[in-house]
Amino acid sequence: MTKRLLASLAALLILASPAAGARKSKSNVLDLKNSVSDSSIVFPEAFERDSQRLLEGWYMRNYTSLDPDAPDPGNPQVSDDMIRRRLAALPTVIEMPFNQVVRSYIDRYMERSRKQVSAILGLSNYYTPIFEQALEERGLPLELKYLPVIESGLDPNAVSTHGAAGLWQFMLATAKGMGLEVSSLVDERRDPYASSAAAADYLKSLHDTYGDWSLAIAAYNCGPNAVNKAIRRAGGDPKHHDFWSIYEYLSPETRGYVPMFIAANYVMTYYPEHGISPVLPTKPLVTDTVHVADRVHFNQISKVLDIPVEELRILNPQYRADLIPATAGRQYTLILPSRQTQAYIMSQEDILAYEAERYARRDQAEPGDEAPLSEEPRIVVSQIPVAERPEGSDDQGPTIAAANASSRSDNAVSGGKTIVHKVAKGETLAAIAQAYGVTASDIRAWNHLRRNAVRAGQQLKIQPSASYQANNGNSRASRASETKTNATQSASVASRAAQSSAQSKSTASKKNQKTQKAQPAKPQSHEIKNGESLSSISKKYGVTVEQLKAANGLKNDNIRAGKSLTIPVKGTSGSSGKATGSKKSKKSSSKSSKSSKKSKKRR
Repeated sequence: MTKRLLASLAALLILASPAAGARKSKSNVLDLKNSVSDSSIVFPEAFERDSQRLLEGWYMRNYTSLDPDAPDPGNPQVSDDMIRRRLAALPTVIEMPFNQVVRSYIDRYMERSRKQVSAILGLSNYYTPIFEQALEERGLPLELKYLPVIESGLDPNAVSTHGAAGLWQFMLATAKGMGLEVSSLVDERRDPYASSAAAADYLKSLHDTYGDWSLAIAAYNCGPNAVNKAIRRAGGDPKHHDFWSIYEYLSPETRGYVPMFIAANYVMTYYPEHGISPVLPTKPLVTDTVHVADRVHFNQISKVLDIPVEELRILNPQYRADLIPATAGRQYTLILPSRQTQAYIMSQEDILAYEAERYARRDQAEPGDEAPLSEEPRIVVSQIPVAERPEGSDDQGPTIAAANASSRSDNAVSGGKTIVHKVAKGETLAAIAQAYGVTASDIRAWNHLRRNAVRAGQQLKIQPSASYQANNGNSRASRASETKTNATQSASVASRAAQSSAQSKSTASKKNQKTQKAQPAKPQSHEIKNGESLSSISKKYGVTVEQLKAANGLKNDNIRAGKSLTIPVKGTSGSSGKATGSKKSKKSSSKSSKSSKKSKKRR
C-alpha cells in the first residue's frame, strides 16, 4: 500500500514539473488557427473609406434603389459554434477555419458596416462575373473573387496611402511586371477585366511558389519577401508551413488579412441570416465592348450617343483623363451599355467629327502658334466680329452670322443685356472683367468656365455694368471714326459721330500737329517681338488693327515673332502708304510746318 502511494505521488510530481508542463502545453502549431485571439491586428483602411464613397457615387444614385430610411432589423446574435458550422459548410477549396480574429471581422462587417455591405452586394452583381471568369480560365478557386471586397470595397478608383490602385490594389511595379499599362492617360489597374486577369495570374504564380493558398493570399497582401522572412524566422521545413504557423512573425496588418478574407466569404454568403439586403438595381447594367482605333474624348461620345459622361467613367475607369488615346497601331477597348454599342459603330465618324478641333492634339508647333482649344465650353458666334472685320473681306461664310451677332450685341448694350467679346492675344480674364466693370467670376458663370484661362479668339458672353454702358457710346463713335469704311455701323453711332463733328473740326489743327510729330510721313517697318499682338502693336503706333491687316495683307490676327510689319501712316486706310487727307488737312499740315519752323527759330 505504501509503495503504491509513493508511486502515485512520484507520478504527480513528474506531471507537475515545469518540463512536463512544457511538453504538455506544446500543442501542434496549426491549432493556432482555431484559438488565436489578437488585439493588435490592423484593419485595412480601404474597406470602410472606399465603400462609403461608393454609397455616395453616381452609380448608386442612378442605377440602384437605396432607401436610407428603410428599417434595419439589426444584427442578430449568432453563437461562435453557429459561425464555425457555417464556415465549414462553405463549398471552398481554401480552408476557412474559425477563431476570434475571424469573429471580430465578421462582427465589424455585420454591425458597423451594414450599409457598405449592402452596397457591395449590389455592385457584386456587375463585378463578380468578371472576377469568376478570370479565375475559372486559370483553374483557381472561385472563393478568391472576394479578395477585391477587402482590398478596395469594389471601388475601381480606390487608391491606398501606399499608392496601390484599382479593384485588386496593385502597386505600380507589380502592375507593370504583370503587363498592365500605367501612364498619365491610361491606368489598367482600374480596368476590371485587365486587372482581374493580371490578379489571377499573380495569385496562380504565388500558389505555385508556396503550394498553400493561405500563404499565397498573405504574400498577395505583403509581398513574397515578407512571407519568406516570416518562414525563415519560424524555422523548420518551409514546405510544412502555412499562414497560421508563421502568424506571429508577420506584420500586424498582414495578420488580419487572411482572417478578413475568411470573414468576407462568410458575409457575402450568409448576409440574409444577419438581416442585410443588397441594394436593388433600377436599370439593367448589361454591357458590351467595342474596339477603338482613333483618339476620342468621352465628351464626344457622350454628346453624340446621349450617354452621361459619369456612366462612361463608371464603365471605363482606366481612362484617367476621359480620353482614349487610341491609334491605328494601338487600339483600346471601350465598354458601353449593350444598347449603345451598335449606335457607336454606326456613328463613329460623327463622334470623331464632333468638335474635333477642341480635342485635337498638335503633332507640330511653331513659335507664335495659337494654343489649342481648351476643355472649356466654346461659344462660337462668328469668326470675326463685324466691328473688326477688314474692309473688302470676301469671306461670306460667317458674315451673316456676324451681322446678326452685331445687331444682338447692339441691342444688348442699349438694353442692358449681353454682348459678345472676342479675346485678344495677351488678354486675361481679369483684364476683360475690369474693362466691362464686372468680376471674373461673373464671366466664368455666364460662359460656364471652370477656370480663369482664356484663349485668343475665344468668344465670351458678357453683361456689362451700367457705367460701361453709359460710356460705351463714345467708344463706339471713336471706333467708327477710325475705321471710316465700316458699312455696317448703326444709325445711332452715326448720329453721335455727327453731333461731335463740330467739336472735332475746331481741334483738327492741334491733332494734326501732334500727328505730324508722332508719325513719320512715310510708312515704317516694325519687327514683331515675342508676346506682341496686332492689338498691342496698333496701340503703340496709334493705328487700328484693321489698318495693320490691310497694309500687310493679313486675313487673320495670327502673327509670328521675327517677322516685319509695315506700319501705315496714321489716318490712312492702310491699303497704300500714301496719305489720303482732304485739302483742309494739307493746309493744316502746312500751317503745322510753319509753326514748327517758328519754334526752331525761337530755340
